[in-house]
Amino acid sequence: MASDKMVKGALLLTLAGLISKVLSAGYRIPLQNLTGDVGFYVYQQVYPILGIALVLGLYGFPSAISKITVDLKGNGNNLSFRNFYLPVLLILIGINLALFLFLRLNADSIAVWVGDRHLTNTYKMAAFVFLLLPFSVLLRGVFQGEFFMVPTALSQIGEQLFRVGIIIGAAYLVATQGLNIYEIGKAGGVAGLIGVCGSIFILFLFFIKYKPVSNDNYPIPWNYYMRTILTFGVVASMNHMILLLLQFADSFTLIPSLVEYGLTSYQAMETKGVYDRGQPLIQLGTVLGSSFALALIPAITQRNLKADRDAFYKRVQSSVVFSFYIAAGATIGLIIIFPEANVLLFQNDEGTATLRVLVVAIVLSSISITALSILQGLGYIKRTAGFILGALFIKWIGNQLLVPTLGVTGAALATVFSLLALCTIALFELKRKHQGLTMFKKVQWKSFLIAASSMIGFLLLMELITGGRLSFSRVGLLVYIVSIVVIGGGIYISLLIRFGAFTEKELAMLPFASKLTRLQRRK
Repeated sequence: MASDKMVKGALLLTLAGLISKVLSAGYRIPLQNLTGDVGFYVYQQVYPILGIALVLGLYGFPSAISKITVDLKGNGNNLSFRNFYLPVLLILIGINLALFLFLRLNADSIAVWVGDRHLTNTYKMAAFVFLLLPFSVLLRGVFQGEFFMVPTALSQIGEQLFRVGIIIGAAYLVATQGLNIYEIGKAGGVAGLIGVCGSIFILFLFFIKYKPVSNDNYPIPWNYYMRTILTFGVVASMNHMILLLLQFADSFTLIPSLVEYGLTSYQAMETKGVYDRGQPLIQLGTVLGSSFALALIPAITQRNLKADRDAFYKRVQSSVVFSFYIAAGATIGLIIIFPEANVLLFQNDEGTATLRVLVVAIVLSSISITALSILQGLGYIKRTAGFILGALFIKWIGNQLLVPTLGVTGAALATVFSLLALCTIALFELKRKHQGLTMFKKVQWKSFLIAASSMIGFLLLMELITGGRLSFSRVGLLVYIVSIVVIGGGIYISLLIRFGAFTEKELAMLPFASKLTRLQRRK
């Protein structure tokens, strides 16, 4: 019963995470439409900081608190205010207060570093988000430790809805009332604050109802609390920050490097705004490519490895292969239809060539996130954090070396190179630790090539028949793109199944499993 409760809770959190990530990626499209590429640039300069706070608040710190909760209860200690809630809250306040002070006191220097002094107040406003995190993450972690995931899921979705609503509202005011374009950055900070307040309110209602607090008295394990919060709260959450950290590097290096390339400051801002169009698409593609695989991963632990090595290896291989098939299909399709998608989503086709290079990140980030999650499940937490920091270093140096020579395309190449390095070393480490894992030998390459080439042929044929996007209005373009995406994706998935890319056991985990299995048996 406990394991069933745990699995259902994990699936609920996975679904809530999917909804949150779709919201987080999707709202940036109307944001760009309302404020233009420069407004989008302003928001994207502060987004990595807000995003890091969001990841710490949704995944990092709650996971640490959840582990502490489970360990305490496993030792027969219930959660008391004096011995658990107060010391853990003080540690969380100390960590987040340090982050707040660093960002608040260094906002001027950070704005100069990124090449835009007008962002100073934006960074100062964003700093306040960290002051509220301790209260939301403590409650989230407690409920997760009790295997009661409903409060966490509802607060996660509620927080994103508050954020998205305020940011879109602010973008509308900037567009219609002629406000300073930098107000959109400050609005991002305000939205983050109100979003966290909303999540605290939702969690507090559940706390009042269920009262997970006791009068137990036991020694306060300060060192254990601190070590667990730092290790699981910060280090383990880095797996959710891969794309954010690469955007963080862009925020600090891209504008100065574009100016060195020969653009004016305003041209550099506009160019970065165009380049940032790729970020929500990469995020959505990565969610599509990695989420189903990640849903298979909760059972990937050292205990299950020792219990049934063969079943463990099959599960790991299925996770990576699922990621590859789905992310590769999404990447190939998006590269082909990108001119139309660019016009539909962002109103013109500027930057299409560069963005086609950038979206290769979808397949690389999907496989990287899946492989790193497997390594974390096996206990290699600090090692995976080191790999991610290495990818950040490659991206940072890559921007500084390539952008002054190649312009914004150099930034796209730096992203692809850094993720390729991360993907390679993560898969190599999995293979090194477990010789029985043959990742890409399990990929049915013939099936993949048939499915991919058929999808490519269909998309190119539709381009030829319709004469391209110029013959459509924006509404017509929406109908056209949705139609070819659905049909092209259907061709790709059905041919993968038809030609044996998946085993029957793997298909059994998918929706409409019986129909998919019948399709496979017709091969």
